[in-house]
Amino acid sequence: MAAMGPQENPELWAFLESLSRGEILRGAVAATERFGVFVALDDGPAHPVFPGVGFITIPELSWIRIEAATDVVAVGQRVACEFLQFDTRNLEARLSLRALRPDPLREFADRTAAGRRLRGPVTKLVPFGAFVRVADGIEGLVHLRELAETPVDKPEDVVAVGDEVSVVVLEVDLPRRRVALSLRRASAPR
Repeated sequence: MAAMGPQENPELWAFLESLSRGEILRGAVAATERFGVFVALDDGPAHPVFPGVGFITIPELSWIRIEAATDVVAVGQRVACEFLQFDTRNLEARLSLRALRPDPLREFADRTAAGRRLRGPVTKLVPFGAFVRVADGIEGLVHLRELAETPVDKPEDVVAVGDEVSVVVLEVDLPRRRVALSLRRASAPR
């Protein structure tokens, strides 16, 4: 789409310029795509090209990792979103659905101190370790060096997806949105 300035669509441009970061906007999901969701805003004009003047990227739909937009919303669903910015290139309001919902990682960090023992299933193996679900919507990484007392080359040498394991929380890093876990420290005598 070619860039559209204020002269090509003055009503839409004026509406988008009038919005303030943090403002709550309401509308209906107009279309779900692999890259995000278009929202037809209640108070906004129609978009000349897209199904809605509001747009939510996949990461802004949910605090937890999702596979597709349809994991969170459906076409026609009413939503309230926080306005993030005016995308002048696409002439759309960038929105966040997750900004209006509690952050499960923050809640987890508030109630979970380093050193706490937790149980959960192994959800995924990666070359550098294994992910374990330690709370609803919260997965942490057990790095290779934290899988066992002796050096480990591959996580599948120690665990498999679906195994229920005990882990110790090493760190909850809110800015980087990471939870570091240890399997070896959970098996060490107290």
